[in-house]
Amino acid sequence: MTVRVRPGASRTRVGGRWGDAEVLGVSVGARAVDGAATAAVRAAVADAFGVRSRDVVLVAGERSRTKVFDIDVADESAARATLARLLAAT
Repeated sequence: MTVRVRPGASRTRVGGRWGDAEVLGVSVGARAVDGAATAAVRAAVADAFGVRSRDVVLVAGERSRTKVFDIDVADESAARATLARLLAAT
């Protein structure tokens, strides 16, 4: 799953589409310093999908605002439905 990170936001929020592709918008309060924003995004995405933070693995984009995560979920169809709901959020 690809996400677009907005570090330094006033509150943490997972939802909305970034651009025309299936890129999930994620806002976190942590600044992009020493991996703090990436860790906050992992935690926020894990919470949104109802999994543990360690089940969300960064695949690409360690130093980029656009990141790719692999999420280890028990139910793929439920995860797809959650992603569709989050992408549709405004």
